[in-house]
Amino acid sequence: MNSLDSKPLVEIVIPVYNEEAALEKSVKQLYQFLKQNFPYRWQITIADNASKDRTWEIARQLNLALPEVKVLHLDQKGRGRALRQAWGNSEAEVVAYMDVDLSTGLDALLPLVIPLVEGQNSIAIGSRLAREAQVTRQWKRELISRCYNIMIKAVFLNHFSDAQCGFKAITTKTARQLLPMIENNEWFFDTEMLLLAEHNGMKIHEVAVTWVEDLDSRVHITKTVKEDLKGLWRMRKTFWSGKGQLAATSYAKETNPKITSSVNRAA
Repeated sequence: MNSLDSKPLVEIVIPVYNEEAALEKSVKQLYQFLKQNFPYRWQITIADNASKDRTWEIARQLNLALPEVKVLHLDQKGRGRALRQAWGNSEAEVVAYMDVDLSTGLDALLPLVIPLVEGQNSIAIGSRLAREAQVTRQWKRELISRCYNIMIKAVFLNHFSDAQCGFKAITTKTARQLLPMIENNEWFFDTEMLLLAEHNGMKIHEVAVTWVEDLDSRVHITKTVKEDLKGLWRMRKTFWSGKGQLAATSYAKETNPKITSSVNRAA
């Protein structure tokens, strides 16, 4: 047996919507980085959220050209929806995601997943607000991000510092425990997952990242802020009502469903 075959498998999901300009370059850059620097088995999954441009076509071309690249197509938009589908059907031991613009420096990827692979933590996040982080972005987005995370801490007394950084990893076992409890399928998905994790006593590992803002971001600030505020109020009511707890038996329960919606090699 090849020694690599016994190593854990890490699946990195890239959710995309109308990203024809950035997709090919970013995936090839990530592919080469993993090939040269990553000590575990790995695969990249491009999760297309109902794109209307050539994103799906480019994704299928990458799938044909690069053996470790899979593709997944959804008929509805939503980053959370894409992660729910990809993570929930993954055969990897650890699943992760990153934004297609690769705003987060890839050197943070290995520190992100090592604690999960080694069993020290079940969730890890990149943080742009950690003391050692190096961040380049407009003051307006910086202010919004800091205010949002301060608000979360004021309401929930949480320990994680950056809910929204598009650079996260989770063990597949933990993902399958939390996914059925997460209601949001869009941008609030991340925050809801982290709040549920901490509410159930899970420790979240943080990695300070180098992060450079993508000025062509698809995030609609006003809409996202409204969604986040509604989500925070919903989560506060959920916890006040005594809900949001995992069943005691779910910690030991793990399933391994067969992947049916991903395309291993495009036809």
